Amino acid sequence: APSGRPSNGSGPSLRELNRGRRYCYPIPMLIEDLNGHLNGWANYFRFGYSRDAFRQINTYVRDRLTQHLKRRSQRPFRPPEGVTYYQQLHRLGLVYL
Repeated sequence: APSGRPSNGSGPSLRELNRGRRYCYPIPMLIEDLNGHLNGWANYFRFGYSRDAFRQINTYVRDRLTQHLKRRSQRPFRPPEGVTYYQQLHRLGLVYL
């Protein structure tokens, strides 16, 4: 089973990639940065019983990105009528593990 965190801790954390000071980044650029980081986590956690680790990472990233989009400006981001944030983030290209 995965240990829960990488041993060397190199690179920015998911929290740093999704901080409030990145509010001015275009959404596709932000998601592209997150996808690169998520692919690295997928490679790290791939061995062993990784389903729980993937679920935790997916939930964390989806929740943080949804919060980020809602507080982005005076007019917060809203998905189209009848579309959930999960579906909209997937349409925008977010990788789910």
